[in-house]
Amino acid sequence: MADEISTKPGQKITGSKQQLVIVTGLSGAGKSAALHAFEDIGFHAVDNLPLTMIEALVDDHDLAAGTRPVAIGVDSRTLHFSPKLFVEVQQRLQERSDIRLHVLFMDASDDVLTQRFSETRRPHPLGDRQLLRAAIQQERDLMTVVREHIDGILDTSSRTGAETRRIIRRRFAKESDDLIVTFMSFGFANGVPRDADLVFDVRFLRNPHYVPELKPLTGRDDAVCNYVRADDAFTPFVDQVRELLTFLMPRYQAEGKAYLTIAFGCTGGQHRSVATAEAVAGQMSVDGLAVNLYHRELSGK
Repeated sequence: MADEISTKPGQKITGSKQQLVIVTGLSGAGKSAALHAFEDIGFHAVDNLPLTMIEALVDDHDLAAGTRPVAIGVDSRTLHFSPKLFVEVQQRLQERSDIRLHVLFMDASDDVLTQRFSETRRPHPLGDRQLLRAAIQQERDLMTVVREHIDGILDTSSRTGAETRRIIRRRFAKESDDLIVTFMSFGFANGVPRDADLVFDVRFLRNPHYVPELKPLTGRDDAVCNYVRADDAFTPFVDQVRELLTFLMPRYQAEGKAYLTIAFGCTGGQHRSVATAEAVAGQMSVDGLAVNLYHRELSGK
């Protein structure tokens, strides 16, 4: 879970930075739930604040003191919203030296969004008597420019509200200038995670699914781990992924990226991908990296 920044000018005379998270994305993807999660970890949360007022809020004396981080919800319902204005405000905030800015994009598949609006019987904000799927596509098109200026995506298609809250707590509860890396496993049978930055296909490894005594187990069980690790390709693959990440992460940090989601996929997301994610995360942790683990298909098990 999935999984999630820059430096900026201000009037603060202290050396600390004000943590500011802009939560945006598609209607129905969980922005309100995300803001509640930020509130739970001590953020001052504001929803649907007009874009023209964001900088004024940040410059408020009490907030500028840096004693409480801020999360602001912005989407297509926001008064006078436009992608162009969003980018202009985001870029000005990003240039400030007193703010650590994160832009989190909440997303979900069209099928899931359609189901959520149908179940709640709430009208889509861009509905205007058009079909629900047309309204969803219209908003997705509208947010295309915004999506090009974000730090990370949190896809809630296959996540419960509790899982979303855990991800936000993990990523944002403690301010850090370090790159926060989440390793996740998934099954291709259920689709590639939309919030993954890097995806590795580990279906080339031998499959424990076809071993009767291993089939009911998962990649977190020693017997499955040992079976997967015994594949001659496993260790060279893990070593090369580790080398690639060691090369990439400083460059992501230099570009202002605050968190990175790396996904490993196998057919069902139960065995090979889980064992591989655990192994790579373990090795990177030994290197001193603070890592998170999320096994999408094992969630709730």
